[in-house]
Amino acid sequence: MEFKVPLQKATLVRRYKRFLSDMLLPNGTKVVAHCANSGSMLGLTEPGSEVWLSPNTNPKAKLDWRWELVRIDGQLVGINTSNPNRIVEAAIEGDEIAELRGYKNIRREVRYGLNSRIDLLLEAPDKEPCFVEVKNVTLKRKDHAEFPDAETKRGEKHLRELACMRADGNRALMFYLVQRGDCNSFRLAADIDPAYKKAFFEARDAGVEAVCYACAICPTSIRIVRQIPIDC
Repeated sequence: MEFKVPLQKATLVRRYKRFLSDMLLPNGTKVVAHCANSGSMLGLTEPGSEVWLSPNTNPKAKLDWRWELVRIDGQLVGINTSNPNRIVEAAIEGDEIAELRGYKNIRREVRYGLNSRIDLLLEAPDKEPCFVEVKNVTLKRKDHAEFPDAETKRGEKHLRELACMRADGNRALMFYLVQRGDCNSFRLAADIDPAYKKAFFEARDAGVEAVCYACAICPTSIRIVRQIPIDC
């Protein structure tokens, strides 16, 4: 995924009310940027951190800036949760995801389950439909990428609904996208949300697949570069 317009470098002052953040531009101007991330962003909100913002081109938007990246321990991390679906979709179209090759049609935000929308529905004449739920991963502890970074009842619901899709004869896959490049494996953050871990194992026992891929990130693009093992 290429950023359509150049990003603006800034300094993080604070994140608050989940979706708001104060930033300091290089010329000393203080601005408020939208933080498109409902998680805790554990380890990513240290005041003084280098951040990168995208200008908001929507004339109806209340804020002029959107927070995209933060640099932690020398590594850029993508925090915008509206990007992963596009990143994964582009990788599938480019045949970069071995587990999802051969699907010719990709539909987004298709209704399924109990009042939910699947992130990506993959279809092909010679394959069973594949329901793909994409989760954004930013938390790192030691060398592990971990999910979730906060309790997520919604995440539990998605796992249960994927299991139902599998029971109906479809493929169902949980795609963990690590928006950073400095992790060697992925695991569930059971200390943060033990209920999610339980739901994950129940879904896996029901036939739901899971994969995890890491990204290379720079101020001009985010792209999937390698698969990392799921240590569960």
